[in-house]
Amino acid sequence: MTTTIGIFLFDEVEVLDFAGPFEVFCTASRVKHKLAPEQPPLFEVFTVAEEPRLVRARGGLAVSPGFNFSNHPSIEVLVVPGGVVTEELAKPAVSNWIKQVAAGGQLTASVCTGAFLLAQAGVLVDQTVTTHWEDIDDLRRVFPNLTVKENIRWVDDGNFVTSAGISAGIDMSLHLVARLAGEELARKTARQMEYDWNMG
Repeated sequence: MTTTIGIFLFDEVEVLDFAGPFEVFCTASRVKHKLAPEQPPLFEVFTVAEEPRLVRARGGLAVSPGFNFSNHPSIEVLVVPGGVVTEELAKPAVSNWIKQVAAGGQLTASVCTGAFLLAQAGVLVDQTVTTHWEDIDDLRRVFPNLTVKENIRWVDDGNFVTSAGISAGIDMSLHLVARLAGEELARKTARQMEYDWNMG
């Protein structure tokens, strides 16, 4: 059975925050297909933005989202990356969409300052989380009911998994592959990517 993974895109999103998880899940699907070509694809990975237009990621990288809020497939695993999230935090439509998708899905994950978007949406309320080291104090101040861990690559709190900044999203995504399809496949995926997986 194929698991759908939707990755949220927005202007000033950190490139590796979304591209790292995208690569992990796509690579895991390729590795799994080599091992079991008769089985359906392991993951269907796609990007979603609020509107059907180009998104300008950090550094000016133009990205064309696969879908928008009104036409995307069902999302079982939602990944919310970080970046400059100030404008997104002020959008009720973004918070409402995140809350709706998270409520109907299996897992919700964030990279870096994506944790702020999950908390603003009421998806994270009193969980144990992490974010980029530079934003730890702000996350604690703005959302004091969260238990914010530092000096850790990712935190798994049941249906909610959060990671520290940028490259830590790759480590978290490999952890999600391990949760969904087994640690052996996650290790093979990391090897295929020639990536030194930090498992903790």
